[in-house]
Amino acid sequence: MPVRDFRFDTPNQKSSYVQEMFDRIAPRYDLMNRIMTFGRDQAWRRRLIRRAGVSANAVVLDIATGTGDLALVAQAAGARQVVGADFSREMLGYARHKTRKGNRRLLLAVADGLKLPFPDDTFDAVVTGFSLRNVANLDAFLREMVRVTKQGGKVASLEITRPRGRWFRSFFSWYFGAIVPRLGALISGAQEAYSYLPHSVSVFITPEELRVRLEDAGLHHARFETLMFGCISIHSGTKIRAAAAQRKQVASSARRPAASPPRL
Repeated sequence: MPVRDFRFDTPNQKSSYVQEMFDRIAPRYDLMNRIMTFGRDQAWRRRLIRRAGVSANAVVLDIATGTGDLALVAQAAGARQVVGADFSREMLGYARHKTRKGNRRLLLAVADGLKLPFPDDTFDAVVTGFSLRNVANLDAFLREMVRVTKQGGKVASLEITRPRGRWFRSFFSWYFGAIVPRLGALISGAQEAYSYLPHSVSVFITPEELRVRLEDAGLHHARFETLMFGCISIHSGTKIRAAAAQRKQVASSARRPAASPPRL
């Protein structure tokens, strides 16, 4: 087991820790989310699904679906088929309890986001919520999201981020560092898991850096917006054909001013 500073010697150690952690907190996960976010988390999920362009007849993948909240929001938006994938069997068990019997529009699958069992260009939209801080290899995870997205499809994520403003940043640090772990201990009996949460936020990259990483993974028009005074970010981008991307890059280069000749 890692020590309390949550340093991991290998990516596999982090992956195993996170998987076991989510298995432990699954029974009260939804309740903790509602309390921690003052009931705002579902509104953020709906906003994410809108940013992902989910509409009627869309086929959607929700990676790290957990108890299925985001997948259910995608289904409510009219998606023809939603697949919710997660490597925590306990979380998926609670997701199954929330889906109606005979609901063939929502499928749940045990899968690792770093090695998705889906062919290239499968989904119209690929989404994930509150997962990026927890993956053992962020770039590999993002590349997998892009790989299974159809050409012209959207990739979108919802994540907790560090706010910029001094006053709210101080409140945020106090709330997540002192209050949330105590709530976790009281409600789910998992103080360590909810101590990991503020740590994972504190060491995660900025929204600007994540936007760049999304573009590096193969997305175009990557952008983000922040909510709740900057402590929530929603990123989205579009997967376009390589040829179109190359033409765009050439056009962009042509618009740049010519470099000044070297001085002799």
